[in-house]
Amino acid sequence: MNVSEVTTIADLFVILSGRGERQVQAIAEAVIERATEAGRRPFGVEGLGGGRWVLVDLGDVIVHAFVPEERGLYRLERLWGDAPVVLRVQ
Repeated sequence: MNVSEVTTIADLFVILSGRGERQVQAIAEAVIERATEAGRRPFGVEGLGGGRWVLVDLGDVIVHAFVPEERGLYRLERLWGDAPVVLRVQ
């Protein structure tokens, strides 16, 4: 989602789901690894130990990786509904 017009905290939110906690952790670890390889060390990572909602803060991009239950509970897409969706993959 392009949130640059609705908030100052980031330009893009990447919101995704894994099938379970371990998969969410693996996705977040891969994001961290690839970002670091590209010279973009995360400013912060939250929730990696629990794996239910992992947030990776890359500054202008924030990645939210959820288990389905948490994604449904927090519904970030609805919360930031004024932001245009850049890419949706089902």
